[in-house]
Amino acid sequence: MTAAALRRIRRADADLCAFLEIWHEEAVRRATEVDALLDEGRPHAWDRTAGSPYDEPLPLAGVPVAVKGRYGLRSAGALVRAGCVTVGATSVPGPGTAWQTWGLGARGRTVNPWRADRTPGGSSAGAAVAVAAGLVPLATGTDGAGSVRIPAAWCGVLGLKATNGRLPSADRTGLAAPGVLARSASDAALWWQVVSREAPPPATALPVRAVWSPDLGFAAPDPEPVALARAAVERLVAAGVVRLVRPRLPVELADPGPAWLALRAAGAGRPHDGPGPGLDEAHRVRALNDRRLAGLFGGAELLLTPTAPTAPHGHEGPGDRYSTSLTWAFNLSGHPALSLPAGFGGDGCPAGLHLVAPHGREALLLAVAREAEARAGR
Repeated sequence: MTAAALRRIRRADADLCAFLEIWHEEAVRRATEVDALLDEGRPHAWDRTAGSPYDEPLPLAGVPVAVKGRYGLRSAGALVRAGCVTVGATSVPGPGTAWQTWGLGARGRTVNPWRADRTPGGSSAGAAVAVAAGLVPLATGTDGAGSVRIPAAWCGVLGLKATNGRLPSADRTGLAAPGVLARSASDAALWWQVVSREAPPPATALPVRAVWSPDLGFAAPDPEPVALARAAVERLVAAGVVRLVRPRLPVELADPGPAWLALRAAGAGRPHDGPGPGLDEAHRVRALNDRRLAGLFGGAELLLTPTAPTAPHGHEGPGDRYSTSLTWAFNLSGHPALSLPAGFGGDGCPAGLHLVAPHGREALLLAVAREAEARAGR
């Protein structure tokens, strides 16, 4: 499996530019080590950083995985201990960029695998491309404003952002959370079980009560991503996976953008030079949205929206609209969220359906995604 993944990466990455580094020798060494453990009947990984055997079987023995950025290996310990083989570091935006929905690999700018003249999204750009192109089945990401979910939507794969604070994160602002890019909900669920150590939940009762909002009350998404996401919702309804319910109050969040920018600047220890009056207003907006979301989840288990407000843009930049307009509210509130493939636009690029759940309900998101995939294949 590792050798095959490395061959695929060698063949494809000259065009895709999804990787910053490829760890060929280390990956082969690690794969050989996992093989030896299995051949000897000792399905236990060796945690070299701790210097002691890992005391659980290898649930992901030999699975090739890519990590986000050159420092992504630091947060991949649970995957390595579970038997994964890390094959390389994926691309992220280059230094000094004012916008984050693109990537820069070792060979050049990262391209969308569906259309090379379009961006894959970001900042987990290479991670989404590596999974979408079939180079690896899993890739790690981090999501500070939509950095897992947007590239998942624009590359046509599944992307999960965990509840903020539930998994370790190096982000000092508290806005970013770890996540994963995967080919399927079942693969993402295996990742979640390994990193969270959460026991598999009981079967989810279907249909799940859900609320649909095309714009969260403030965004101005293009008609096509809205139509694609809404069509995906209708398929879930027809399959008996979700049941749309009317919220007690309209879904009207305050625009989280200025608050996110102010909190990000404050958490990073630099002056806030973005729009908005500053931290006091940021905290007010966060508290207001938290109350409104608490009310919404008091009567429903899921909130459904488009993942991104536009189709993938070109490499020249995103223009005057934030690609994060439908995602970063949930970095501010901390809710777990998942982007599920929702079909293709007229430009041939994928779009995503965005599922948001109450805090700590990652298992619900993954269960709904699994049912969506299973029933779509019937």
